[in-house]
Amino acid sequence: MTDDPQYGPGVLKYIEEAKKVLNKREKHLARIKELKFDTIAVHGLYTVEEALNHNQGAVIEPLYLSTAQAYRDSDEMEAALAYLIPTWCYTRFANPTTFYLEWVLSLLEGYKTGYETSCLVTASGMSAIMLAVDAFLVKQRKGPEKINFVSPIQIYGGTFQHFSVRKMKERGIEVRWVHHQEDITEWKEKIDENTRFLYSEAPSNPQQSFCDVKALVDLAHSWEIPFIIDSTCATPALMRPIAYGADIVIHSLTKSITSGGLAVGGALISRKQIVSKIKSDNPLFKENFAEYVKFLPFRDTGPAASPVNALFALNDLRTLRSKIDLVSQNCQKVAEFLSHHSHVYQVDYLGLPSFPLHGLAKRYMKLVDSGDGRGNEINRFGHLLSFRVDGPPQNARKVFDNFKIIFRAGDLGRIKSIATIPAISTHLQQGEEIRDTADVPPQLIRLGVGAEDPDDIIEDLDQALRSI
Repeated sequence: MTDDPQYGPGVLKYIEEAKKVLNKREKHLARIKELKFDTIAVHGLYTVEEALNHNQGAVIEPLYLSTAQAYRDSDEMEAALAYLIPTWCYTRFANPTTFYLEWVLSLLEGYKTGYETSCLVTASGMSAIMLAVDAFLVKQRKGPEKINFVSPIQIYGGTFQHFSVRKMKERGIEVRWVHHQEDITEWKEKIDENTRFLYSEAPSNPQQSFCDVKALVDLAHSWEIPFIIDSTCATPALMRPIAYGADIVIHSLTKSITSGGLAVGGALISRKQIVSKIKSDNPLFKENFAEYVKFLPFRDTGPAASPVNALFALNDLRTLRSKIDLVSQNCQKVAEFLSHHSHVYQVDYLGLPSFPLHGLAKRYMKLVDSGDGRGNEINRFGHLLSFRVDGPPQNARKVFDNFKIIFRAGDLGRIKSIATIPAISTHLQQGEEIRDTADVPPQLIRLGVGAEDPDDIIEDLDQALRSI
């Protein structure tokens, strides 16, 4: 807000009105932050008062399908488009339905972290990744000719393509690959003065790679660069990286958070304020990164989420904690079954004590607001596992083709169990050499365990495995 003399009395009047609205919202926000995770997920910022006074008493947040906002006069339009008052203006910039979703995600990701957060919802998880990283890959006036960033090679295939092709091949930005992201020494060896950020995906898709979040945050900040993490498979119900100082958290809303399978979406949630040595004329860049992206790069590139998709996501995440608890327990039972199957030579699941990264994941993956009776939150390890079928790749394809209940698709995080063979789907474009390096063999089947009775999924897996 401003009292800049360049604005006339009409504009200043709208600014004063907006201050009252924002003050009221801040008071409500403070009350919401005192609530439990489940209550925030159900209600967000939508209140009984708003429903009765503005939305015909609608209990569920309304769906705003209009592409643009009308203004009362030229003064209100000027104030709005100069970002002097709250506005949604045009759905490429923002939308009221999307706004409800952004606030819920911001509050859940910031829950009990001790940090303020803000959120930008995008059309997909990949657009959220693009917006998060591109802001740090700009050429500085007196910066180096060659800049780089560091990422594990064990990441989602689409992210690998974006980094290796869109960034490295097309723009000449060096990606320095870490092969074992749990090894902090390997990260240290990759960083220099030209490194712009550290990026992680944990748990990784499909290998269940994991990192020491706090150690990487501390390492990044010692170089005055941000730590960015894709936490799609964990969701805020199991891990909130911002609690450990992470600067930016990415989610594909298409996956675990929503689970319904009806909508595509992404989210970028940032901590206030982020760490970065990038020089920016806009104070929002560090103070409120998600808002900076929304007002500038997002506005200009246009990867806006559909309001319909935003409403689907909003409605799906109301039961996030209980849903993730259920599918995590189901996945644990399925993983334990597979780990003893004669036709399976390896199971990758963080919940198995025999899995090499189990101890590391146990420090971070905890069901929010749960309790073991001794004051500790209960460990849960998510819905995603991978298993490797004995014998040649054809055996894995035969098992895959014989599923009766489990769906064959490239998706994950659904309420229904879904499997894929990453080597011929999500990671196909990487090529065999990179798949070998990233530990994605053709015998590996990725399984997202849903909310079915796990015994039925186990029976389906067993009959399929017995086909070889």
